[in-house]
Amino acid sequence: MAVIGNIIKATLEITGRFWPEPAPGEAQKQLLRSMLQTAASTSFGKKYHFSDILQKPDLIRQFTASVPYHDYNAMYQKWWRRQIEHGETDVSWPGNARYFALSAGTTGKESKRIPVTEDMLEAIRKTSLLQILATSNFKLPSYFYEKEIMMLGSSTQLQKSGKHLEGEISGITARNIPAWFERFYRPGKEIASISDWDKRVERIAIEAPGWDIGAMAGIPSWNELMLKKVIEYNGANHIHDIWPNLRVFASGGVAFSPYRKSFDKLMGRPMTYLDTYLASEGFIAYQARPNRRMAMKLSFNSGIFFEFIPFKEEYLDNNGSIEQGAPSLTIDEVEEGHDYVLVISTVAGVWRYMIGDTVRFTDKQLTEIIITGRTKHFLNVVGSQLSVLQMNTAMKKLEELFGLRIPEFTVSAVRQTDDYIHHWYLGSAEKASKDELASALDEILQDMNKAYKMARGKALKGVKVDIVSPAVFHGWAEKNKSKGGQVKIPRVMSEKKFTQWRSFADTFKTEA
Repeated sequence: MAVIGNIIKATLEITGRFWPEPAPGEAQKQLLRSMLQTAASTSFGKKYHFSDILQKPDLIRQFTASVPYHDYNAMYQKWWRRQIEHGETDVSWPGNARYFALSAGTTGKESKRIPVTEDMLEAIRKTSLLQILATSNFKLPSYFYEKEIMMLGSSTQLQKSGKHLEGEISGITARNIPAWFERFYRPGKEIASISDWDKRVERIAIEAPGWDIGAMAGIPSWNELMLKKVIEYNGANHIHDIWPNLRVFASGGVAFSPYRKSFDKLMGRPMTYLDTYLASEGFIAYQARPNRRMAMKLSFNSGIFFEFIPFKEEYLDNNGSIEQGAPSLTIDEVEEGHDYVLVISTVAGVWRYMIGDTVRFTDKQLTEIIITGRTKHFLNVVGSQLSVLQMNTAMKKLEELFGLRIPEFTVSAVRQTDDYIHHWYLGSAEKASKDELASALDEILQDMNKAYKMARGKALKGVKVDIVSPAVFHGWAEKNKSKGGQVKIPRVMSEKKFTQWRSFADTFKTEA
């Protein structure tokens, strides 16, 4: 009998029931006040007069009126660079960040360096605890709470650079797990420090039968590859032959829905799948209750102040960045069903920072959101206004129509003479007629999106589909960035990047 598991489960249920949650708007206001007080004496705080802002009756409005929006280049060139290159302290947050998270966002770009302070690590731990508390809503068996957790992220072997360490956020957080959690943590510190992803996964496959895994967490594509390796190495039919008590997979980095069919194929019994929103900038949201849309609850009381800019063309420049002067809404002012560009300020010295994602509130009262796409990944070259959310939905419908699993895809608007076509690459191990897929996809998108349907009658003259192995996408990620890292393969590519992708995909197919 799982005595300890029963105790833990009961404790979580009682804590979740009686731990009062603050009102989101008031919690956000108090958080911003605390952040401004903490950073008032930094170079950033002096530049933008945080001390004066704190004296104003409408704190939030004064803050948004005084501090401009920042993209990564603005924060790095004016502020974080001074910490990284010159070791300057008290720049945008007191002291100097011990860690900087490397984040490419999408493959093929130079890594960004996002500060990770001790305050941010504490905020991430707090949200992680909230996620654990929320598991009491999922009716998991008591023994689940005694099992181990596989956290497959980037290596914990960080790189020394000046006075700080650099690595991906999953490696930084794993390196800083609390002591009480080490008995549950797999693959453990020694294996997690192996830099070579293939060697790390090989060690996991060897050690796997000796572990009792109840939950997994990480980026779906790399966890899928790991599971296949573990199953193959141990001669199993599915992962539950090896980890019979596996019940939960918490997806991070990207939406899980495109990977669900692929994961189900590797399982021997039903799983609980959770979406989480852990970015290099912080732990933004987590799934707190079962729901069909896998909506996530904003962590509004854990080190991140949120702003929401209506996702409208007039508020964005040609590069997908927010125009100065665009109106921002607080968590109390948003409306359900509308898309917003997410802007954050954090306890890592990130101020009015455009993270690049767009979100939609599905339940304002519960502060639940879904990620609808990236500001630079909406396909709108010819006015089609396709969001990543709509693309994901279209892929699910294609899977149902053709009996496929499509965990990966990318698309670009490609010029042909004076007009454009949408050229799609679908990653699938199954085969289907490319022409039939193109016709069905086109019809699905026209039914779903009026702007797309209108574009099809004008400059968007056709749809082309190619099917490649999902391994092509993994190879592309490995070519552009370390395998197993926080890689987001772009769903939408520029025409120039797409030319490089197409050449790689053709070469990959030839080599295979």
